[in-house]
Amino acid sequence: MDIYLIRHTQTAAAQGLCYGRSDIALADSFAQETEALRQKLPELSEDCRFYSSALSRCKQLADSLSDEVVTDERLLELDFGDWEGVFFDEIDAKVLNHWTQNFVDVPPPNGESFTGLCRRAGSFWQELIETGLSQAVVVTHAGVIRALLAHILKLSPAAAFQFRVDHGSLHKFQYSHQYTYIHYLNL
Repeated sequence: MDIYLIRHTQTAAAQGLCYGRSDIALADSFAQETEALRQKLPELSEDCRFYSSALSRCKQLADSLSDEVVTDERLLELDFGDWEGVFFDEIDAKVLNHWTQNFVDVPPPNGESFTGLCRRAGSFWQELIETGLSQAVVVTHAGVIRALLAHILKLSPAAAFQFRVDHGSLHKFQYSHQYTYIHYLNL
């Protein structure tokens, strides 16, 4: 099975805004970024299945690439809880510092830890590889892609942040005989 992970294109969010589950609009460059992404994708088989986070920044991209898209809540970005829609510089510095030092296991107030995101992303991956599809395209978020890399490579969740995941980037994996090969990252 060939699996393509795609991070959504650039958003229209203001610099420094904390958003994960917030439904943020895409930047005006969406059409150009989508065309650039199309050029990177290989020709897909007729039975290729598209999956997407339910947030519009992913769903809009997935819908522009396929007429049939399955949304899955496990593909949502990290839930920042009370910090959603707040600028990072408006969050109490001591509380924010504690979280940044412990984000793997400590969630933001009323939010989700990165370990929690890793569990749900891993659950999605296991279900995906059991489908027997020949190809799948998954449009999601940087946090989910990093969580999946940690899952696939059996890394600690914190180590996943060593991977760069750009807006509109493409990542190719191949699952074969109970093993996942990485063809490329962040194309």
